[in-house]
Formats: sequence, structure tokens, C-alpha cells
Amino acid sequence: MSADAELAPYFEESRSWDADRAAQSRRSARIAWFVAAGGWLCAMLAILAILGLTPLKRVEPFVVRVDNSTGIVDVVPAYDGKASLSESVTRYLLTHYVNVCERFNFATAESDYEECGAFHSTQRNQAWYAAWNRANPASPLNVNKDGSTVRVQVVSASFFKRANGVGDLAQVRYLKGRRASGGVDEHITHWIATIQYVYGDPPNDPKVRRWNPLGFKIVEFKPEAEVPPDSSGVPSDSSARAGGRP
Repeated sequence: MSADAELAPYFEESRSWDADRAAQSRRSARIAWFVAAGGWLCAMLAILAILGLTPLKRVEPFVVRVDNSTGIVDVVPAYDGKASLSESVTRYLLTHYVNVCERFNFATAESDYEECGAFHSTQRNQAWYAAWNRANPASPLNVNKDGSTVRVQVVSASFFKRANGVGDLAQVRYLKGRRASGGVDEHITHWIATIQYVYGDPPNDPKVRRWNPLGFKIVEFKPEAEVPPDSSGVPSDSSARAGGRP
């Protein structure tokens, strides 16, 4: 019994040593799992970071257009189907307005005049009336009384914001082709119009509402020739057209 008593501390110490080794093994396993989990977490974060940077490395192609006759350079707007509805509708209304109000044909002059008036503010309609009044020598009715016609083709429309963030300005580039009565040749001029617009209440008049159901109003319209007129003696019916009744 004395021998067993002497060996008891040794066996007890051996058991504690085995317990320490087992505990150390468990701690090492836990540390290894933590390290592995941290590595996987870092890898996932790195992948997400790369995915987040991917749009910054995408190539965005664009088309630069140069007019062969004037050398005017502009960037062709690309529609990706994601533009807001208001921008798409406004672009259409601006294009339609310029097409109708800058062209001239005696057969449709009265109808075009009234349709353009449906898009005007009160102040602009007064200027429109003055521009078309037969007492005005520059009136389209006088300039084109020989039967000349004016065709319009819109090239592009761009939108701008003021310094205060209000987006009510646009620039429309367009061509005007004037053909004398009975003539074949067409005199082409290049124009750019700065337009201030606003959306108001839809008109109550059914006739006006037929042309302008959204209450789109042209506040200011400033067309300018991009190419100086040549010396061919062809009169120009330019710009100052503005609002009312002939």
C-alpha cells in the first residue's frame, strides 16, 4: 500500500498533464477555426469590394458627330431606355414644337400658328402675334408670300440645369430648308434655339387640350443661326417668331 501511495501523486500529475494537452488541443482547434473564418470573411469582403469597383472600370462609348458643311461638333445623345418619363416626354414636346413652329407652308400656316399658340405663355403669345402680324415686314406671311416653303429637321435636344438646380432650359439644334415657289434647290441653314419651358395646369379648352394635353408651356424661345447667312440673296425667315394670332 505504501508503494501505491507513493505512485498516486505521479498518476495524478500524469492525468493533469493529459488534461492540459487535451485542453491545449481544443484551444488550438478553436483558434484554427477562428483564423479560417476570418480568412473566409476577408476573402468575401475582397470579392464584394472588387464587384463594387467593377462599374468604375466599365468603358462607356459615345458618338461624336461633326457636320460636314459647318464643322459643328456635338455628342449624339444615346437613349438606353432608362431615361425618366418626364425627360422623354419633354424631349418629344420640344422637338414637336420646333418642327411645327419653325416650318412654313401656306396650306398649313393657320393650323400651325394656332397649334404653336397652344404651347405659349401669355407673354410669349403676344410676341407670337406681333411676329406674325401682316403689318410686320418680317412676318412669315410676308417673307414667304411668293409661295416659298420652309422645312425643319431637328438634329438634337439637350437639357441644362440652372445654378439653383432647376432644370427648365433646353437647347435644340435643327436645320431649316427653304425652297422657293416652284424651285427644286433647297437653301439649308443651321439653327440652335435656347428654350425655357415649364409644365402648368392642363388647358380647359378642348381644342387647345387636343394639341397640348400636359400643360407644357414655352416661356422663352431664342433661335440663333449657327452659320452666318451667305450672300446668295435668299431671304431668311428667322427667328423672332413668338406668340398670338395673325
